[in-house]
Order: sequence, then C-alpha cells, then structure tokens
Amino acid sequence: MAPPSPSRHLLVPFAGRSGDASPACRAALSALRLPNLEALLGRLAPDPGRDDAQAGTTLSPPHERALARALGMPFEDGLIPWAAREAQHSGLSRAGSGEPWALLTLCHWEVAVDQVVLDDPDGIAITEAESLALLEAARPFFQEDGISLRRSATPGRWLARGELFRTLPTASVDRVAGQSIADWAPLSDALKPVRKLQNEMQMLLYTQRVNDERVARGTQPINSFWLSGTGALPKDVKDAREGKPSKDTPRVIDTLRRPALDDDPAAWSAAWQALDAGPVAELLAASTRGEAVVLTLCGDRAARSFVPRKGGALDWLRRRFRRTSTTAVLEAL
Repeated sequence: MAPPSPSRHLLVPFAGRSGDASPACRAALSALRLPNLEALLGRLAPDPGRDDAQAGTTLSPPHERALARALGMPFEDGLIPWAAREAQHSGLSRAGSGEPWALLTLCHWEVAVDQVVLDDPDGIAITEAESLALLEAARPFFQEDGISLRRSATPGRWLARGELFRTLPTASVDRVAGQSIADWAPLSDALKPVRKLQNEMQMLLYTQRVNDERVARGTQPINSFWLSGTGALPKDVKDAREGKPSKDTPRVIDTLRRPALDDDPAAWSAAWQALDAGPVAELLAASTRGEAVVLTLCGDRAARSFVPRKGGALDWLRRRFRRTSTTAVLEAL
C-alpha cells in the first residue's frame, strides 16, 4: 500500500505571541531567522477569506477556530464540539445523533492567596492506569447529574456526555493553562452545575490512592478537572470515522505550544527553527513544485492563511525585490 500523501495545508498554533501572554517570546520575534518561512511567504499571498482576527479573550483560540473551519465543523466561540467529534470518531456516538459532549481534562489547580491557576495539564504526566482508576471513582458523581463518562485515547482526558453541554460555552485548555481560572470561568448560573462537580471532585480526589502515590514520588497531585470542547455536531457534518486524512486535511504542528505557554524564548525560538527546517521546508518544496499549498499561522488574537499567488512575470519580479517581513507577519498574530 502506498504511503498517504503529505498534507498541503500546514497549520501552526502559537506561531506568534502577544505581549500580555508571553512578553519574552514576543520580544524574541525580532531576532528569529526563519529563511524557509520567509521564502514560502514570498511565494504565497494572504487569503482574506480564511483570516480570523479576534480579541485575546475569546474562549476558543484562533488555531482551534481555524482547524474547525478547515474540517467543516461549527466554530462558534466556546462551542467547537471537539468532544462530540472524538466520540463519533471512537464509535461512542453515531453520526447524526446530535448528542452533546464535553472534554474533561484532569489537572492540577495551583491555589494562591488571591487566585487559582490552572497548571498546564500536559505537564503533569497522568498514566493510563491513573486515569482509569479515577474515572471509576468519579463516575457515580457525574451519573447523579445525568452525565455519562467514557475513557478517551488520551490518558487524563475523559469524554462526558450530557445535555448540560449542548449550549454551554467553555474555554479551551490552551487559553487557560497558566492563567487564573476566574478569568475564563466566571461564576454564572450556567456554570453552577460544573462548579458543583468540581467541588465534589476536589474532595474525592483528595482521598484517592492515586494521589497519595503521586505525592510520594514527588509528582503533582490531580485535584480538579477542566471542561472544554463542548457542544453537539450538526447532523450535516461528515462522519468523523469516514475516509482518511487527505492533502486538504490540515497538518497541525504543536511544538511551539509548551515553550509559548511557559514564555521560554530560547525554547520557543529553537522550536521555531526546527519547524522552519522541517515542515515549513517541506511545504516550501511542495510550493516550488507547483502544488497548491496552504499555510495557516495562528497566535493569541488572529489566524492568517496564505495561498499561492496569482500573477505572471511582473508579479514574480515584484516579489524578488519586495521581501515579506516574517517578523511583521508573526507580530500581527
């Protein structure tokens, strides 16, 4: 069997950072040297039809909205139904059922004097055995509120089905990680059932052997959860189990995520340079061969897409003498 064709659409989250979110990474932008990205941007042109500018306070970050749009999914703020799509893909939900789902991510809340901060769940290393043990312990509490819990392919993340999630907007983990939870889940009537469950889970988790063992080996305890990816898939959305990724399915490269959230300029710059030498260089080569490639760069406030330029020899000459500033492009995200 022939290997699958590489994607012609590269989507890069955390390609740029705002001064509020990651001041050190933003300051490092001017020193970044990304020759392949510069050459690729010189061959491509902005596609205003795909561009998406937002405030930095939206619940769904630009990269999630861009991916949802590319996959033909709804992208209403805070209601991109990632959980429903995963449930359908794993066979827990049938296409066209319209069932509402949510992603439930186990995490550690860092409690300070004046705020509670959500530590990045990717940094606390939950094993499959730990995830399953806690799932069984938590299941009865959720069932009392009409919520069904299922395991997912990712340890530390569960799929939850319940009517509560149909119209409940929730913030992406990528928005909240490292931030005060009060900024992203203010007290409201809609969130009261969620807060109740979080309080119950905090008391339950405190008593679990899983956490005793984690603390004994110097690992952060799991003391709460975060809900995201809420909503239901419309009936006309293609069955997530049908077909295989095509050249038009975006290839998402998330290697910039962790250093961006940590505001680590050295690691972020190194990740960018590796990205430039790898996936960006591959997309540049495909563009040079005449393939219709798409590049989508995402930051905290915007997603910008670039597609092949239209034009003849005059346009080619103009591009040779007018370089695209990668710094300006990334600073605008």
